[in-house]
Amino acid sequence: MHHITKINRIEEAVQAIGVTEQTLTEEEKNSLNEKGFVVFTGMLDAAELETLRAKYEELMEKEGMNAGKEVHQEEGTRRLSDLVNKGECFDSVYTNQKLLAAVYHVLKREFKLSSLNARDAIPGAGLQALHADWGSREEFEPFHVCNSIWLIDDFTPDNGATRIVPGTHKLAGYPRDYGIDPRERHPQEELIVAPAGSVCVINSHLWHGGTLNRTTKTRRAMHAYFTAREHQQQLDQAAYIRKRTYDRLSPAARYILDV
Repeated sequence: MHHITKINRIEEAVQAIGVTEQTLTEEEKNSLNEKGFVVFTGMLDAAELETLRAKYEELMEKEGMNAGKEVHQEEGTRRLSDLVNKGECFDSVYTNQKLLAAVYHVLKREFKLSSLNARDAIPGAGLQALHADWGSREEFEPFHVCNSIWLIDDFTPDNGATRIVPGTHKLAGYPRDYGIDPRERHPQEELIVAPAGSVCVINSHLWHGGTLNRTTKTRRAMHAYFTAREHQQQLDQAAYIRKRTYDRLSPAARYILDV
């Protein structure tokens, strides 16, 4: 049974899930502050990966041409949306201690899950322009959004791994304001190359984008995307929540979803 019936603050929610001041190391906090991202390895074990891969393909097959339509469909990729309602295996994704500690560290105030989606670039596709997940931000404005990429397959230099430009979360404006063509390689860009089961948390004001999948296999990932609580969600969780999902969730998870 869930002993706490009502949660009124994000601090109460993350504490109920077990987040403490020590959940992130100083090195991890510094990486988020200075580079705008951090990579956690070994967040999903072999059994969890197997479950998620099976569920991923089951949903793709079931939803067919409609896959991803609740939020976004994109040419050259397969997408899924509204994963909160599509399997108990997704509950532990957006309530993960390390993830919530990192999101709180970036946003520093009340937040909620904006969406839980999945994306994979099919062979020969997936290149995205460098972008931030928010409009132009003034220099002293707080951060508004924080994303996490859950690697369901290995990210390699060739299979469409996400590219990021460290430190750009601190810049106002867009890549074009700095004379940068967002479709081209950026001289400072880094690829997130890591084994399946890793999670990369990025301050979503950081310039980032998918790269071209030059292999013959797909490359699957989930995105647990968070926003400061005063903003609208990418997917209105309260409008979509199913009773069976709501009933199994803890008060803390419900608060994070804002349902």
